[in-house]
Amino acid sequence: MGTPEDVAMENYFTPPEIEVATALVKVKPEIDIQVLSFLAESNRLRDFAEARVITTADDLLPATDDLSLIAKLKKAMEDKRKEYVKPLQDHVKAVNDTFKTLMEPIETADSVTRGKILAFQLKQKLIREEQEKINALRMEAAKKEMELKGALTESVNLVEVIPELAKRTTTDMGSVGMRDHWTFEVVDFAFLPDEYKMPDATKIGKVVRAGLHTIPGVKIWNEPTLAINAK
Repeated sequence: MGTPEDVAMENYFTPPEIEVATALVKVKPEIDIQVLSFLAESNRLRDFAEARVITTADDLLPATDDLSLIAKLKKAMEDKRKEYVKPLQDHVKAVNDTFKTLMEPIETADSVTRGKILAFQLKQKLIREEQEKINALRMEAAKKEMELKGALTESVNLVEVIPELAKRTTTDMGSVGMRDHWTFEVVDFAFLPDEYKMPDATKIGKVVRAGLHTIPGVKIWNEPTLAINAK
C-alpha cells in the first residue's frame, strides 16, 4: 500500500467514471436530399454557363437572370453549409473555452515556476558581473600602484566570484535549460533598410476603396467587377 501522497496522486490521475455529454450533429451532406437538389440545379446552371454565347445586349438579359439564380443558390448552399458546421463550431468553441478555464491552474504553475527560475538566473548573473567588475577595478588599481611605486603596499584582495550556473539542470524526470530567443524593437524607422519597410497593405486598400486614388509610390487602377442584386 502506498503513502497517502501516492494514493492522492493515483486518484488525481484516475478520474471517476462519469457520463460524457454528447450532441447529435448532421453529417454526410452528400446524401442530404436538399443538398442534392442544390447540386442538380448547380450542374444545370454550369452547363448553361459553359454553352452560353453573349454577342448582343439582348443576350445579357438571360445571363442576368441566371446570375440572380446563381446568387440565390450560392446563398442557399452557404446557409446549408453553416447548418452543418455551426453546431460543430459551437461545440469546438465551448470545449476550447472550458479547457482554457480548466488549464488555468497548470498554466499559472508553469508561468510562475518559469518566472522564478529566470529571476534567479538573472540575479546570479548580475551578482557575478558585479563581482567581476569589482575584481577588475581592484586589479586595475594594483596595476597602477605597481607602475607608480614599483611594488604593491598590500596584496590584492579579490572577491570570490560565484560560478556560472550549469546550462542545463537535469533530474530523473526531465531537464531545464536556457535557449536563445532573439527579439527586436524598431527604434528609428528612418534607418531601416528598404527591404524591411513593409507597406501596410490593409490600410492602403481601405483608403483606395474609400476614394483615395493617388498615393506616392503606389500604382492604383480600377478593375470593375459584376455586382449581382438578386430579387
